[in-house]
Amino acid sequence: MSFLVLVLILWVEQFSAWRHRLQRDGFFLAELARLERRGRVSADWSLVLLVLAPVLLLALLLYVLQPVAYGLLALPVHLLVLLYSLGRGDTKAALGPFRDAWRRGDEQAALHVAERDLGLAADDPRDLLVRVQGNLLWQAYQSFFAVIFWYVLLGPAAALGYRLLALSAAHAHQPALKARAVQLRHLMDWLPVRVLALSFALVGNFVAVTRVMLHELLNWHLSAGQLIARVGRVADDIPQQEEAQSALARLDSLWELLLRSAVLWYAGFALWTVLL
Repeated sequence: MSFLVLVLILWVEQFSAWRHRLQRDGFFLAELARLERRGRVSADWSLVLLVLAPVLLLALLLYVLQPVAYGLLALPVHLLVLLYSLGRGDTKAALGPFRDAWRRGDEQAALHVAERDLGLAADDPRDLLVRVQGNLLWQAYQSFFAVIFWYVLLGPAAALGYRLLALSAAHAHQPALKARAVQLRHLMDWLPVRVLALSFALVGNFVAVTRVMLHELLNWHLSAGQLIARVGRVADDIPQQEEAQSALARLDSLWELLLRSAVLWYAGFALWTVLL
């Protein structure tokens, strides 16, 4: 059933806007703000209430539904939870205003748009392009690949847990709560980001990626965003110094690298499903 859900996810993403209608975080963010205002609840207990409790309730619901009608009642729950757990917004579309400004040669507007739409800032335009390339890789990873990885490995409850941790890390204002959410998300990112990096080796520059991974494979302190940005650039053979317009065009080639990796993952999941 998991592979069927993954195929349905692609269909829904391509032909409907269900994900954007379903991804309403108001209730979760209100609960997060309420727990922070109370101040008496520790960071660990806050995450238990915000993340672990919904995950356990979902796991219990699926345990009850799974034996009913050969699991058909569990199918829509899988689909809805996975849709909710995917990333927010449209990663590629968000780059549109930045690309338009850069093509016009208006570097000041490009800097402003990158800060407004992508949350990226840089003093040097070339450094900004590198940051935008890394941001594309990171957003694609955390929006899709990490969620799919945990869904296939441990089911929809794990995918939901990843997204709730990501929301907690992004929106928490209490330092202790934010730090613990970031720490736990780093733990959940450690394995899937390395699997994606190895996928880049298979669909990109194998030698360059393996050279990087030999040094960084077990590096616990390297963040997922830093690793995927570095590996993605070497997988796509992006030089350190490049013409501005060529560097902008690299956004399309990086997106194609991500698409090839997604096809590889789906082929692997299909083979795993057949063998099991």
